[in-house]
Amino acid sequence: MRRVTYSMNVSLDGYIVARDGSFDWTDPDEEVFRHFTDELRQTGVHLLGRRLYETMLYWETADQDPSLGAPELEWAALWKALPKVVFSRTLATVQGSNTRLASGTLAEEIERLRADPGDGDISIGGATLAAEAAASDLIDEYRTMVHPVLVGGGTSFFPQHERRVNLELVETRTFGAKVVHLRHRVVR
Repeated sequence: MRRVTYSMNVSLDGYIVARDGSFDWTDPDEEVFRHFTDELRQTGVHLLGRRLYETMLYWETADQDPSLGAPELEWAALWKALPKVVFSRTLATVQGSNTRLASGTLAEEIERLRADPGDGDISIGGATLAAEAAASDLIDEYRTMVHPVLVGGGTSFFPQHERRVNLELVETRTFGAKVVHLRHRVVR
């Protein structure tokens, strides 16, 4: 069965964006960017909330940006080819290659995708969508790219729900920029 993963950049104090909406502290160096590209290669489908979808639209046309180097162009090509499902209460349509609006609830979409014979992980992006998945016990792995910064508040990486989740550390890696990748599997 395909795993459901939740992976994002996070500050040391647990936030994916600061109170003012900024996340400039997450700009990856080359080594971290390669890691994200490798992770994207293992993804079979990406589930996004509306805000993250709107942020990621840039990558649909990034190949037209002459300032990008080979690593960014490779990532853009992988992103465009990747099937994406957008969850939104306000959008009537979506743009982008291999992108569609969700036709059911998050739980229904994940159940359908897990039953598909496709390869690769089902990746969730966005704190609101991840909170819904976590509340329904749908996340199999939490992947954090922890940056050495305290932002003091904002949008929390970890879903705020009222239950305990036991995790097992399955991978850790420290990058040259002192960013630490942690991969935890949910223990059921």
